[in-house]
Amino acid sequence: MRDPSLNVLGSTLESCSTAPVTGFFRDGCCNTGPMDQGLHTVCALMTAEFLAYSKYLGNDLSTPRPEYGFAGLKPGDQWCLCAGRFLQAHDEGVAPLVKLQSTHQRTLDVVTLETLQIYAAD
Repeated sequence: MRDPSLNVLGSTLESCSTAPVTGFFRDGCCNTGPMDQGLHTVCALMTAEFLAYSKYLGNDLSTPRPEYGFAGLKPGDQWCLCAGRFLQAHDEGVAPLVKLQSTHQRTLDVVTLETLQIYAAD
């Protein structure tokens, strides 16, 4: 098992976003653990195209859900995506940019480093 505090480059995992607060544990980082079935480990920069794609697939990330304390995402926001959804978006040609320093190493169980590097924002 990989060290939970490392990113895909093998260095210390950096924060993804605290505004909005992201991460499976809502700690601002793309950390993961046994309860994270979706592997929310890819720190991605939201685009209008990706948000529309995600909504089309049934995961509406842009509509505010105040009952859950969720303001909705907009282009430019950073968010911890599921590794599988990122790979699916890559396959469909709509993957967002990724912050490699903030993308958890467990992502490499699903997406190759070479694929992630295509979308590197850092």
